[in-house]
Amino acid sequence: MLTSLSIKNYALIDKLHVDFNDGFSIITGETGAGKSILLGGLSLILGKRADLSSLKDKTDKCIIEAVFDVTNYKLKSLFDSEDLDYEDQTIIRREILPSGKSRAFVNDSPVNLASLQLLGERLIDVHSQHQTLQLTSNEFQFQVIDALAHNGVKLQEFQKELKSYKKLEKELIELLDAKTEAIKEHDYNSFLLNELVEANLVEGELEALEDEYEALNNVENIKEALSEGYQILEDEQIGVIAGLTSLKNAFQKLSGYSSKYEELFDRACSSLIEMDDLFGEVHNIQEGLEADPARLEAVNSKLKVLHDLMQKHVTSDVSELIAIKNQLENKISVTENLDASIADTQNKIVIKESELESLAKEIHENRIEVIPQLKLQLETVLNDLGMPNAQFKIHIEYSESFYANGKDELTFLFSANKGGHFNELKKAASGGELSRIMLAIKSVLANYVQLPTIMFDEIDTGVSGEISNKMGDIMLQMSKTMQVFSITHLPQIAAKGHSHFKVYKKDVDNKTQTNLIRLNQEERIVEIAQMLGGKEISSSAIAHAKELLN
Repeated sequence: MLTSLSIKNYALIDKLHVDFNDGFSIITGETGAGKSILLGGLSLILGKRADLSSLKDKTDKCIIEAVFDVTNYKLKSLFDSEDLDYEDQTIIRREILPSGKSRAFVNDSPVNLASLQLLGERLIDVHSQHQTLQLTSNEFQFQVIDALAHNGVKLQEFQKELKSYKKLEKELIELLDAKTEAIKEHDYNSFLLNELVEANLVEGELEALEDEYEALNNVENIKEALSEGYQILEDEQIGVIAGLTSLKNAFQKLSGYSSKYEELFDRACSSLIEMDDLFGEVHNIQEGLEADPARLEAVNSKLKVLHDLMQKHVTSDVSELIAIKNQLENKISVTENLDASIADTQNKIVIKESELESLAKEIHENRIEVIPQLKLQLETVLNDLGMPNAQFKIHIEYSESFYANGKDELTFLFSANKGGHFNELKKAASGGELSRIMLAIKSVLANYVQLPTIMFDEIDTGVSGEISNKMGDIMLQMSKTMQVFSITHLPQIAAKGHSHFKVYKKDVDNKTQTNLIRLNQEERIVEIAQMLGGKEISSSAIAHAKELLN
């Protein structure tokens, strides 16, 4: 509920602060006193866009702040989803700067207008005679029926399952599209993969094959060079080994004279051992070295295959070809598994449809059950409000399609006159009748759900005294379970409020200001007497005002 409202530098309001109670609050004032200004300021708190024309003093900023007790509103999840700090006593502040920029805060956290509007819808419902479009919408009509049918939990479950269902449908479309594209690419990808598979790719083989090709392609030159080296090492007269053997023998004679000669001998021995090993290696290579035209051809062919593949796939080595081969295998594997994925998703959709169907039927049956009760209650209230011939035809038909709130299609028809034709509300009811219908609906809803604070803005315009008395009784009854405000010109309604506030204008320093005050008992008597008889208050008006208040 709204517990306080502060307004600074807005329209004709210089500075205003007022505290509110629960129950039924009345706001009165002469035409032009500024009741619309008060509503305008409140609408900024609820997320309405602002402009510089709202500023009383164009050099100073406008600040509007409202405090709400949201303890019983179950708004924690909404605060969490909008990333706001939850407080039982929630403070909403709106600032309009002289530059024209606007800022909004919820519990001192900056918030955008979309979030503010979302929160505002759950806090205050401002209703005037000209704001009845909501009443004519199918969505609102379903909300009324579902409130009586206690479908809240079922609808939440249905909407959760519907979200999953739509997600599966989207996945199925994507899989079918992927399959269409995959079929186009499958043959080509398979051809590319077969080429790479047949190449028997081995990481690092390119370098090894190139080395082998060079050896096989130059076998005669290699033989000649090895033979020459063999002769140099092996010749008995001038060969390296013979020379090192003689050198070793010579140094052996000196090794006993000094350690430095012994070192020379050791080095000669090491060199001889190395040359012996080299000689054996050359001999073995020579023995095994033969021209192999077939192998040379095979190596050359494999190199050509690798180079062609690297050119085709624009790669620089075999490892990149292997990576491409793996990617192609994955693509083909995905393509070949698409049918299984499609079948699995289709099966999940069938199961989800069955679950949704079951929930939709429960919601449908609950709605059908409460329609006679809703019809009776609305017609009873409207009878009290001076519409004795008002009748509703509410028909729900189970459809083939899933909607956001089930599978029902709703026809909500109305006739204001006996023997009259039934038609849609917006065509069958006048503005005044729509206001009374909305009041009737809100009064019925108040018995079933926790409604936000409601502010009726002169919905009693053009209503007779007796009907206004009934309107006041209905609002008073509603205020037992919720906070109700009524901006009214009728004393019969004004007298029923638990609290009474007056909007008035006064001139200060040649400037007109709008203000709002809470009236005490004596002031209420005077205000209601004026509403009854005008500014010239008679003793009979005073007596009548006291009678109404009592």
